[in-house]
Amino acid sequence: MSQITQKKLLRKLLLQQKSNNRLWISLLALCVGTTLLLLSVMVWWNFKEILSGKGSNDSLGSTFLTIGKAVTNESMAKKGATFFTAKEIEALKGAPEVQDVGMLTSNRFPVWATLNTNIAFATEMFLEAAPDKFIDKQPVNWSWEPGDAQVPIILSSDFLNLYNYGFALSQGLPQLSPQTIQLLAFNLKVGRDPYTETYNAHIVGFSDRINSVLVPQSFIDYGNTRFAGGQVIAPSRLILKVKDPSDAAFVRFLEERDYTTNSEQLKWSKLRSVVDAITSATGLLAMLIMGIGTLVFILFIELTIAKAQQSLSLLLQLGYSPGYLSRFMFRRFLPLVALTQGIAAGLAVYAQYIAAEKVKEMNLALPAIPGWPIWTALLLSTVILLAFVSSGIYRAMHQQK
Repeated sequence: MSQITQKKLLRKLLLQQKSNNRLWISLLALCVGTTLLLLSVMVWWNFKEILSGKGSNDSLGSTFLTIGKAVTNESMAKKGATFFTAKEIEALKGAPEVQDVGMLTSNRFPVWATLNTNIAFATEMFLEAAPDKFIDKQPVNWSWEPGDAQVPIILSSDFLNLYNYGFALSQGLPQLSPQTIQLLAFNLKVGRDPYTETYNAHIVGFSDRINSVLVPQSFIDYGNTRFAGGQVIAPSRLILKVKDPSDAAFVRFLEERDYTTNSEQLKWSKLRSVVDAITSATGLLAMLIMGIGTLVFILFIELTIAKAQQSLSLLLQLGYSPGYLSRFMFRRFLPLVALTQGIAAGLAVYAQYIAAEKVKEMNLALPAIPGWPIWTALLLSTVILLAFVSSGIYRAMHQQK
């Protein structure tokens, strides 16, 4: 008897039961359960990806945080109480989720800015410098050397909004677009009389990350050396690159040391707790549905084997081993399992694509293909499902001996 003929005979003898509602209900439950499981993992992973950010790009929760020490009634009376020591900076480098630490260096000399236009605008101001690797949207001409007459400035986007919607309206001054303000020339008078220097300054970019008026590090170092005696003063503000700013351990680290930052940048820690709770509940529901579907599916297989009891006994008498017949039955039901898992995977891929397209509208980025946690969950659920099916078939076969 050829192998093909043998398989046809085994299929006719053992698979006598036609597909019924119980089979399709079990397959539907498996598909729905697997899909829910993959979606719950996908939501958790996508939310983590958005919070963490990639490379130098800010994430939803901002992977770059500017921190300082809280000003209290006690610290007000202590000189330098809000400065960060070298030991505290080293501790921050080893803090949970912290990947890098940069110092914001402020000017220790007077700065007076005037507009070179018919608009009467003059003000004292402060300047800061940040390491270049921490600056978002760094312009090409971001450099300065002693002797240069031009000083480039990066202005916080929030400062421009404050001017346009607060100061300008209250003082009857014109509002300025980002393009217009970059065309304006400033005079920067630095130092104390009679030791002063005047530079031409212009805004070359805007920062959404650092709320400050930034100039190149070389300009701050030159001014502090020339006009402040080169006195080295510890920084009062630091900028952190954080892998996940919503991490509970990181938030607790800041709170325990009374370090302050924009609370809006940490608000996602609460949302993360909500997302974790929702995904956990959805995952448990998915596993429950998958368990029910697996149970019904195995019961269908056992019923199929039970109805073929006479044929099974005959095949055993003819010399077929229970192991061989178990493998034959397993291969017959394997395509159904593969179909349900494949449909669930396809739905997850489609959902990930839709999610990636949606977040583009919010200037965020997600990969169009699900990440490794989703595929790991699919693989584990498939392996566990096949193990239960194989065990059910083997047990049913040996009960018929």
